[in-house]
Parts: sequence; C-alpha cells; structure tokens
Amino acid sequence: MRVRGIGRGRKIRRALARGGAGVAEQLNDAVGGWPGVKVTPMFGRWGYFVGETLFACFPLRLKEHDLWIRLSLEDQARALKTPGVTPHRRFAARGWVECRVDSPGAVPRALRWLRRGYEEVRRRPKRD
Repeated sequence: MRVRGIGRGRKIRRALARGGAGVAEQLNDAVGGWPGVKVTPMFGRWGYFVGETLFACFPLRLKEHDLWIRLSLEDQARALKTPGVTPHRRFAARGWVECRVDSPGAVPRALRWLRRGYEEVRRRPKRD
C-alpha cells in the first residue's frame, strides 16, 4: 500500500524554479522588483500580489499569452481603447482587462498597464 506523502516527490518544473520562461520571465522580473509585490504560481498562472490583493496574473504555459490586469474603472476605459486590450471574459465589471502579451515587444505596453493596476491596489485602503 502506498501512503501519500511518503516517497519521492515530483520535481519542480524548471520554468517554476527559474521564475518563469520567455515573456513571463520578463514580466516576473520587472513586476517582482516593485516594492511590496509578491509573484507566486497559482492555478496555472503567475499571480501578482500586493499584500493579499491580486492585481494581475499571467499564464505559466509558454503557449498562452493573456495577461489579466485589474484597473480602476477610469484606467480600464483608457486601456480598452488600446489595441490588444479587451474586457475580461467574466470580471470586466470589476475593472479587469485582458492584454495579449505574445512577444518581447509587447512587454513595455503591458508593464505600463501593470504599473497602473499596482498603483491602484496600493492606493486602496486595506480591508480588515
């Protein structure tokens, strides 16, 4: 009989151990350097947190390219006028957008919107 937790565990995928691969690695390095940001894998995506508040996430898989960002409603309206940015499939009413980041050339645009999402979370009062 095999007991869970005993024996050899699975190896961590190399991409997880390195903090991402490809465009995800660039985003994780940049955003992870901002004060108070924690980048952690969650449910198949890299989650970008300030404290316990999620403000963005990006897929772990190299062939997926949809960056989700939570913005203020004003910033969301501005972002939606930008090519490559669409309302989030389920959470658009809460300020979430989807931004396609499929090449290193798209990273600077994504970082501008990520910075706005980050600043919005830092401005909000903390919940108890």
